[in-house]
Amino acid sequence: MKRVLITGATSGIGEQLVRDYVRTGWTVIACGRHAGRLQALADSLPGLQTLAFDITDLAQTRERLNGVTADLVILCAGTCEYLDHGVVEAEKVERVLRTNFLGPVNCLDVLLPQLSAGSRVALVGSTAGLVPLPRAEAYGASKAALAYFTRSLAQDLQRRQIALSLILPGFVDTPLTQRNDFPMPMIITAEQASRTIMRGLDKGRAEIAFPWFFALIMRLTALLPAALQRRLTQRIAR
Repeated sequence: MKRVLITGATSGIGEQLVRDYVRTGWTVIACGRHAGRLQALADSLPGLQTLAFDITDLAQTRERLNGVTADLVILCAGTCEYLDHGVVEAEKVERVLRTNFLGPVNCLDVLLPQLSAGSRVALVGSTAGLVPLPRAEAYGASKAALAYFTRSLAQDLQRRQIALSLILPGFVDTPLTQRNDFPMPMIITAEQASRTIMRGLDKGRAEIAFPWFFALIMRLTALLPAALQRRLTQRIAR
């Protein structure tokens, strides 16, 4: 039976992936910060294995993931905080970077030496990392950093036959995005996101961007001159 380890397992896309992989017969190791939420999830999913730890704490991550192996790892934990009116709040930026970028790096530090050839690691970035967006300085920077890191690391892991996949969602209806105070075009459900991710990973895709039309718009926008990009994104922000 195949084993998958999923971080960010108690909410949003991560929780939906846990439920869907359990339903399809995988052995699932669900990871999250909140032991109570993990236990509630395990109570609803017989056979689910859980690990409670904070991915931003390297020592704790090393302790909890030591010796853990899996055929598939999905690093899904994430957060979002916006900067308003161009005011740079260092604490906010640090929190977002620690969770969205350094957290996955901490997990990779422990897990990669323990993975066998043929394993796959998926890291959840965002289409927001493709184009600079108002208020998204911290979030976009964290996801852009993760995307670069993933694409670069994928080249170095080829010799070990460990594959990496970069997942680039658009807007997905989760507790995190429900806090947003602006329109979210082409938003999809967590169930739709999970199905798309699982299908893409099953096919061995290096990048999984969705919804496809929204991702195409973002990619095309990224090709425009910077001044035109700013004009477009400022109009969206208003």
